[in-house]
Amino acid sequence: MSHPDPNNPYAQPPQGPPPQGQPPQGQPYGYPQPPAGAPGYGYPQQPPQGQPPYPQQPPAPGHAYPQQPPAPGQAYPQQPGVPPQQGYPSYPGGAGYPPPGGPVPGMPPFAGWWSRAAALLLDSLITSLVPLIIAGIGYAQIIGDVIESASNCAPEDQACLDAAAQSVGEGAGGAFVLITIGALLGLGLTLWLVYQEGRTGQTPGKKALGIAVLREVDGSPLGFGNAFARRICHIVDGMACYIGYLWPIWDAKKQTFADKIIKSVVVKVK
Repeated sequence: MSHPDPNNPYAQPPQGPPPQGQPPQGQPYGYPQPPAGAPGYGYPQQPPQGQPPYPQQPPAPGHAYPQQPPAPGQAYPQQPGVPPQQGYPSYPGGAGYPPPGGPVPGMPPFAGWWSRAAALLLDSLITSLVPLIIAGIGYAQIIGDVIESASNCAPEDQACLDAAAQSVGEGAGGAFVLITIGALLGLGLTLWLVYQEGRTGQTPGKKALGIAVLREVDGSPLGFGNAFARRICHIVDGMACYIGYLWPIWDAKKQTFADKIIKSVVVKVK
């Protein structure tokens, strides 16, 4: 009894080189080898010469045919039905953004000092002319009564002068009424100007000169609160020989101290 070869336990006959013209043995089952020169797996097959091309399978839903890579320097074509992609906005301080602390793009040019001074003069006439006339009538009545009463007294007669002053005070009720009406009228007109300035940026004087006061950050009207605070801050402009009112002459943004505090600018609107 012969013993099996440990290197060939199943006693298979040895395999030599395949005969000429036959494929090599031992290929995996189910994987036929393509003939020499045929394209590899996955490539579209070319039809025989003289026959129509094979039909292509349509792509699955949600997929598209593969695209050829673009030529150097060109981009991929845009798929139909896909909106174009927008670029990212530039960073603050770059193109498309106002410089930090600068005026809003499209803001009208700043108004000059002379137009502002002329508008202030017109507004002052509106708020003070009529009230001063009314109050002046009352003051004139009081002064006239004092002169008339004192004319009957000798300059050295102090008792007569005191009695004349007392009589004027008792009979000057109408004059005091006129003074009070003038003061209240002036206050009411001033508040009306502040309201107009805060709502539209223009008082009658500013409108006549074609200028307006607006917020520096966005070019909108100040609103009543900021317009009223701006009037109060004009007290700072009057300090140190009214230097704040003259500051717009050389300031880059033509601002007074009150404008800088409230962050407002006066611009041309026509």
